[in-house]
Amino acid sequence: MNVLEDPDGLAELQKLGARSVPVLSRADKFTFGQSTKQIVDFLGLNEKSGPELSTDELAGRVDKYMGAALELIPMMPYDRLGTFVPGRPRSYRTLGFHLFRVVAAFLDANEGTTLVQAAFREEPAADADTAALVAYGESVRKRFKDWWAKGDTAPEKVLPTYYGAQSLHELMERTTWHCGQHVRQYMMLLEKEGVSHHTPLKPPDFTRLPFPQNVWDG
Repeated sequence: MNVLEDPDGLAELQKLGARSVPVLSRADKFTFGQSTKQIVDFLGLNEKSGPELSTDELAGRVDKYMGAALELIPMMPYDRLGTFVPGRPRSYRTLGFHLFRVVAAFLDANEGTTLVQAAFREEPAADADTAALVAYGESVRKRFKDWWAKGDTAPEKVLPTYYGAQSLHELMERTTWHCGQHVRQYMMLLEKEGVSHHTPLKPPDFTRLPFPQNVWDG
């Protein structure tokens, strides 16, 4: 169910004991929908559920996604930054911030800070311009590169999240495609606003990751 549109959705979540979405439920049991492995285990499926890409490959992908975002964000006209994306109350400005905040939250988890959903709801300053968004993005990208260079990147390292302990490899995969999905969206937003670009990300850049089929929900 979509709790943003279904007035009964929140009540159903509360009845289950869930406090966030997405969740997958069966009778009175549920699991969070963030982890493919947890979903496969919950459904009792005999399916391979681990990441296809190595952590080295994921590091290259997420850096490429952030690099593409740093090219794209300055192209958005300032007077359009307050416009909402299709289907939800999130502005272009917030999306440009959020796609980097996703990576920063992953880095926080590596430092022992439990990943919570509130981190994904944080917003930039109401008047943040493209230069401010780029400066934030550059700082996160540098922080990611510095973290990776230090070598505390064992795939089996356990990280704390609101949907349970996750391996670094699993959370890194989710972080990578989460960031990439929003860059994919930003490319479409520029096209929607009549801004041409050289499309820094191509179909091969999205392979072997569990991206949603649609660019936007629904």
